Amino acid sequence: MQSTPLRRLAAASLAAALSAAALTGCGSSGDSGSGPAELTYWAWAPGMDKVAELWNKENPDIQVTVKKQASGDDLVTKILTAAKAGEAPDLVQAEYQALPTLVSGDVLADISDEVKDAGKAFPAGVWQQVTLGSDAVYALPQDSGPMMFYYREDLFEQYGLEVPGTWQEFADTARELKKQAPDKALTTFSSNDSGLFAGLAQQAGAKWWTTSGEQWKVGIDDAATRKVADFWGGLVEEGAIDNQPMYTPAWNKAMNTGEQLAWVSAVWAPGTLTTAAPDTKGKWAMAPLPQWDASKERTGSWGGSTTGVSRDCDHPEAAAEFATWLNTDPEALAALVKEGGIYPAATAAQTGGALAEPPAFFANQPDFYTEAAEIAKTTAPAAWGPNVNVAYGTFKDEFGKAAKSKKAEAFATALESMHRATVADLTKQGFGVAG
Repeated sequence: MQSTPLRRLAAASLAAALSAAALTGCGSSGDSGSGPAELTYWAWAPGMDKVAELWNKENPDIQVTVKKQASGDDLVTKILTAAKAGEAPDLVQAEYQALPTLVSGDVLADISDEVKDAGKAFPAGVWQQVTLGSDAVYALPQDSGPMMFYYREDLFEQYGLEVPGTWQEFADTARELKKQAPDKALTTFSSNDSGLFAGLAQQAGAKWWTTSGEQWKVGIDDAATRKVADFWGGLVEEGAIDNQPMYTPAWNKAMNTGEQLAWVSAVWAPGTLTTAAPDTKGKWAMAPLPQWDASKERTGSWGGSTTGVSRDCDHPEAAAEFATWLNTDPEALAALVKEGGIYPAATAAQTGGALAEPPAFFANQPDFYTEAAEIAKTTAPAAWGPNVNVAYGTFKDEFGKAAKSKKAEAFATALESMHRATVADLTKQGFGVAG
């Protein structure tokens, strides 16, 4: 296994050199993966045990046991704790934005030698998130969340609205709707969704964390992200859109009654709408995300996860073999869709087969997944760092205040606060920070 810039950054910041054993193999035995292997896989996706059963039936010498876990920050904390005790699972399901934290915590192994050409199976922007800007590969993409624009097809027709192709058209559509129906809003700015804002920033070209030599460089308050913050802050200030958070009873009601006509979301939105707006089945349609530059189709990413191999694994080759099968094999991917309801990151699995039919809630749009697959190809690369949790937490606090104030300048101030808090935390943790 390689010592990469990211791992060296972590080592330097913690003022502790990696041991020779950590640099040369997974686990204490240094086992290359030959012979029978029993692997433990921590995952939260539903039905993952049923998917693993398919593998176990065909691979008696490599048996995988799935142990269901919580997702998000809780799982990251649990894995870091287990790794410090030398008891991390062999495989782990990890969100893309958690990978730098797990690499910095010396949890994940570089499996580039084991997975070799697997990157060809995924969109470039998705694969970039597991390579972390180097030749090292720390996980295989499992599912992805390309962002899209959802709108009430019937109400757009009622009010004579066109589906916006650009963000300027989006703003104009929001204003036109307000003129015709002051009691309605095109959508809302939600301060409780850090991932949504991050995805919008990615689409605009933002790279919040990058490395410079052996230092981290934070770009949260860059020109691309400021453009996004100013855009949404301006719409909130003029009253063209709502300023309330999503996933509340009030938001559910607004979506169900047509008080809000659209939603900037991701490919998994149909499942949410099924419960949030049950009376609107068959009334929605999906389109590409509005663009900043109509000549350059790009989308952001909101959600998704990966399969990583831990450095405590005694059978890294076997673990990588399973991870590759899980995320590239047609039978495995079909099972992931059926049992886990995921949208696979592998390009070949995004149309046909298990996704031949549209989501039941979008039966009126038979080409739903064909369109989604085309959008997924345009996923912009994301750049994550080791303290995403701090950035996301600050976003919720500061942008919550900004949205409540309904002042565009408050959105700019919130972004500056988010940037400063992220830099301060990196410095506090002992990371080198450039600029």
